[in-house]
This record gives sequence, C-alpha cells and structure tokens, in this order.
Amino acid sequence: MAGHGQQPQAAPLPPDRTWSATDIRRLQILSSRLVTGIFAGEYKSVFRGRGIEFEEVREYQPGDDIRNIDWNVTARAGRPYVKQFVEEREMTVMLLLDRSASLECPTPRGPKSRVAAEVCALLAFAAARSNDRVGIITCTERIEQFIPPAKGARHAQRIIAAIISRQTVGRGTDLAGALDYLDRVSRRGATLCIVSDFQSVDFRMPLTAVARRHDVVAVMITDPNDLQLPDAGLLQVIDPETGSRRLIDADATHVRRAYRQEAAARRAELLQTFAAAGVKYLDVTTGVPPIHHLARFFQARQRQGRR
Repeated sequence: MAGHGQQPQAAPLPPDRTWSATDIRRLQILSSRLVTGIFAGEYKSVFRGRGIEFEEVREYQPGDDIRNIDWNVTARAGRPYVKQFVEEREMTVMLLLDRSASLECPTPRGPKSRVAAEVCALLAFAAARSNDRVGIITCTERIEQFIPPAKGARHAQRIIAAIISRQTVGRGTDLAGALDYLDRVSRRGATLCIVSDFQSVDFRMPLTAVARRHDVVAVMITDPNDLQLPDAGLLQVIDPETGSRRLIDADATHVRRAYRQEAAARRAELLQTFAAAGVKYLDVTTGVPPIHHLARFFQARQRQGRR
C-alpha cells in the first residue's frame, strides 16, 4: 500500500479509460439536479465571501491590526498607514483532480475515478450556480490538463466533459508536482479541492505551501478494500501505475493482518500530513452517492463557522 499502492484486481486495466457520450450526459444531468436545493444553499453559506481584496490605504487608528500596516506608505508619509480590505464579491474554486491509474481500479462498487468525477461535477456546478469562478487541473505524474477559472454553466460543462472524456497520457501520481504547478498558475487565493486517493510520494511541503494561500480541502476517494482484504482466496494483486504483479493468499491470517496494519499506518500518516498543513479533509467512499458526503461536510463547516 505504501508508494503507489497495490490493490486487488482480477485483470489488467483496459487500454481505453475514456467515458461514453451517454456517461457524460448522465453525469451532467445528475449534477445539475443534485446541486439544487439544500446542497447549493450549503455551498453558498460555507464558501461565500471567504476571500478579501485590497481596496486602499488609510491612516492608522488605535485598535487597527498592526499586521496590516503598509510600511512603504508609512515610510514616505512619516506616520503609520494601514491597508484596508473589502470582502470579495465572488470566489474562485480550483479543482485538482488525480487521474492516475490507481483510481481506475475496479471495485465491487465501481471505479474510484467515477466517484472522483462526480465529486468534481457537483462542485463545478455548485460554483456555477453561485456565480463563482471555477477551474481545474487534472494530473497523473504530469499535468494532464489545465482549464483556467471562469464563470457560467457552459464553462462548468466544459470542465465536466474534460474530466470524463479526455484520455490521460500518464498513469502514475505526482501530487507534489501538481501542487507546485497550481501554486504557479493560481496566485490569487481560492478554495482548492484536491480529489484523489492520495497514493503518492511525499507531498507535505508543497501542500503546506499551497495551504498558506488557499482554503484547501482534501477529498479522499476510498473503498472498504483499501483497509481490509476481501475474503477471496488467491488473488493476483497488481500495481496499476507500474504494472508489477504479486500473487497473495487473501485468506491467510498473517497476510490480512499485514495488509490491515500497513493500510492503517498509511492513513494515519496521511491524516498527520493534512493536520500539519492545516488542511480539512473528508472521506468519499465508493457505493455511496458523493452528494451525501459533501452535504454532511458542508453542514459541519457551516456549524463550525457559527461558533
């Protein structure tokens, strides 16, 4: 499980990982329906006006935050001036979608890639309905695609079509490289949602750097088999990102224990990485509509914001 992460798989991945036109249309219709009502309301209440932008400088007054002092103006004027900010009227949502081969692994509940696509669809359409800007970066061990933030339902549909119809070049995972790239192309503060299984080498430092500028949420796409081997006898386990194979006995007690312990250790390390970077996270499991996970997460954030 460390590194790329071996997962039970009966056969190699099919070479074509694209989605059909019917899949695209179904997901667009489903997303547009799901973001109406309570979900759209939760999105607005949680994320509206999180950013601020510079408006002007004015002379310092007792009680002002000294961190807002504009030292250049202060030096020229000979008396202290502070920067004044106003709440932004719109927000930018950036999606960072992991499209590595590990997300294509079949599970009894469908591939993780489908769940990841639906999460991004929901967030993209919610942003469009709230008149916010939304953009996306898709990555493997390379940057696969970058669509700069823009407004509107048509732009959101362009993002969804790109997520589920574009063939990827790479198969591996380099979240550190993707985060470095995002930091270069998205200098303005945004709400960043990283949608991944986080089967990647160390990305703690770039995640921490990005979290200083952006409001970051890690959306972990998970499946019960990530933590517990199925009772399936002999299994050929394949690392989908490298193609390496290994035959294991999934019924053997020591094998199941080792799998469970390594999975738990890796999850603990991930959560520690998120905590150290100040990043919120949520688990989105296969087999449960992503809307339920997202709505619960947004409601929890809304309650925290009121306290």
